[in-house]
Amino acid sequence: MIVFSPAFSTMDDFLLTISMIMIIIDLDGGRREREIVSFLFYIAVIIILNLIPLKAFAYSYGDPNKEAVAEAYKEMKEKLNEQPPNFAAAKEIFETVKEEIDMHMGPEPSKAVLAAIEAKDRQTVIKDMENILVLNIARRLDNIEANFDQYDTSKRLLAKAFATYEALSPVIQGKDPALDKQLRTEFDKALQSLGNPGLFGVGEKKSDINVFKKSKETILTTLQKQFGLKSLKVGHFSENAAEKPDAVQKKEWTDLSKVKNWIPLVVIVIVVLGAALIYVRRRKRA
Repeated sequence: MIVFSPAFSTMDDFLLTISMIMIIIDLDGGRREREIVSFLFYIAVIIILNLIPLKAFAYSYGDPNKEAVAEAYKEMKEKLNEQPPNFAAAKEIFETVKEEIDMHMGPEPSKAVLAAIEAKDRQTVIKDMENILVLNIARRLDNIEANFDQYDTSKRLLAKAFATYEALSPVIQGKDPALDKQLRTEFDKALQSLGNPGLFGVGEKKSDINVFKKSKETILTTLQKQFGLKSLKVGHFSENAAEKPDAVQKKEWTDLSKVKNWIPLVVIVIVVLGAALIYVRRRKRA
């Protein structure tokens, strides 16, 4: 499979590239040439800022391989394993993800965790958090299936789901190492099932929703059994609203499979050609 690396990971990278071109010409050109290059630069910036949606800058990209609730669970467990258990610290950590849990699952899970913390019931706090993580995995896998044709979003959601599983993995591994290995294999199969849109058809790999469904079923059935959940229903939120922030966090700027993202490259080419033309004309006059 051919892998294409993005030309620019952020807007800053693009502007830095243009700025470097300006500096090079500025050092080797006359006043008139510098004025023309500066003009081209400002035009390029105006074009780019008007073409890129403001919402692309509204959220940080984040790390798709990390999941806030899963990280909170690990930190809480560490505090609760202290002697004596540090319930105050565990509560403080939980408060950082309470809003997210409430948004996706309703208030009941948070109420249960906070009640267990107040009761200083270490085992129940850990158990409730583990249940929340299982539900989070189910939520993300459900959203992938519902929007299977959205490759970028699906891949991010699967990365989040796997990051969540990695937090639970020590529990599974402690009981049955072979089962932990099997679940990891199923996550890998799910990833492969997403396929790859490639770039203008190059490196394209077709997706297979049936393979995904099979892996999803194995993962969720196993987790439900291992953690003793009666149901994997995850609250009252809608599928469309469930992953809106993640969808916005997509690295639109670096997705070269979309024609609009070639615009920065075209602008750079124009600036470079313009600068080269100025340089050649100056040489001829000399």
